[in-house]
Amino acid sequence: MLEMLLQLLGELLIQLLGEALVELGFHAIAEPFRKPPNPWLAAAGYLMLGAIVGGLSVLAVPAHLVSTHFLRMANLLLTPVAAGFCMAAAGAWRARRGQALLRIDRFAYGYLFALSFALMRFWLAC
Repeated sequence: MLEMLLQLLGELLIQLLGEALVELGFHAIAEPFRKPPNPWLAAAGYLMLGAIVGGLSVLAVPAHLVSTHFLRMANLLLTPVAAGFCMAAAGAWRARRGQALLRIDRFAYGYLFALSFALMRFWLAC
């Protein structure tokens, strides 16, 4: 039981690390482009970016961190939700500090990024 929880936690940490790196990069390049984009276009962008980062994560960690098919399906359903909540919490923390927020600092966009990330790992990892 503890092993299953640690495996799911490992998948969550990989997704959060990917999102944090993307967010850091977006904060660095977003300043000149403060005009808000179309939300549907932004959602599609986060889906594509999550798929790219998820595919690249397979190069770094080629094996599934979750051992059974049942846990992989649970990971596919639960981890993006948890990552979305973590990104929303990070966004709320940034808002309280008066820092600039990006769309990925909201639950829906963080969830979309993490979902496409998890799908790529699900399909491509060994």
